Amino acid sequence: MKALVTGATGFMGAKLCKALAGQGDEIRALIFPGEDYSHIAQWISEIRTGDITDISTLRGAADGVDVVYHLAARVVDYGTREDFFGPILDGTRNMLEVSADKAGRFVYISSICACGTGKHLKGRKESDPCQKTGVFYGDAKMEAEVLVKGFESRFSGGAVIVRPSNVIGPRSVWVAEVGSIIQGGGFAYFDRGRHGAGLLFIDNLVDGILLCGSEKKAAGQTYFFCDDYNLLWRRYLDDLAAMVGGKIRMNIPFGLAWLLGSIFEKIALATKTRPFITRHAVGLMGRDCEVDTSKAKAELGWKTRASYADATQEIHTWVKENMQ
Repeated sequence: MKALVTGATGFMGAKLCKALAGQGDEIRALIFPGEDYSHIAQWISEIRTGDITDISTLRGAADGVDVVYHLAARVVDYGTREDFFGPILDGTRNMLEVSADKAGRFVYISSICACGTGKHLKGRKESDPCQKTGVFYGDAKMEAEVLVKGFESRFSGGAVIVRPSNVIGPRSVWVAEVGSIIQGGGFAYFDRGRHGAGLLFIDNLVDGILLCGSEKKAAGQTYFFCDDYNLLWRRYLDDLAAMVGGKIRMNIPFGLAWLLGSIFEKIALATKTRPFITRHAVGLMGRDCEVDTSKAKAELGWKTRASYADATQEIHTWVKENMQ
């Protein structure tokens, strides 16, 4: 099998490249010109440079590949509408255009945020309706999913949409970025951290992505992936705080945090600084993210392979080497 991976140098992309190489696949990685790819070089068969927001740089990138794994997106939680809709919506459209009628299957890595950032997602099924909430990341992911479905017939192996929950692991924003803020003493629980965190260890997500790329029955389908850890946000954040040597002393009620997020985002855009709170963060850490994964389990045979203890052990090792 030959695969094209966008976002190959990122947290998820690097893990996916390693797993694809481990099963004997040839990997063509799409990276930005001048981007460092030394940490994935051992698994890559071919490097293509390009910018997903510029279709002229993408021509031929997907020619002759069996599966396109489209992971590239803006992953920070603040910015203008164009900052998000450019890479997420326009970038996905460009990748679909250059891949259609050429690649066998298109696997799009979306997010639970496509369902509506700031909404309780406990028990949410893939067939339940999504809605925009004004948070650009989730809104852009939702529109990108519509694009993918519209192109589905132009791939002989169909198109598949992957909706991961909150992905943890070394280099994850839920470890590196959140851990750094906790170390600095500026982190707060939202709504007392009393909702389901919907955690997903990166290795278990990669298992799911590989199944979406290979299983015939996955064609044309959308799948949630979320581990069976059933932990509250407070438990995970306290565990992370212990790893990084910090402590969380503040709590902000959801309604107030959502309002503050909107205000701080506007201030950040005007001052070109990072907002103290964002609606994206509040909408995840202040709500229940335990989506229903019964479809992936029944149709693909997916399961939580690595336990929470396995995940935290790997995270702790990385934290000791990189954050202490």
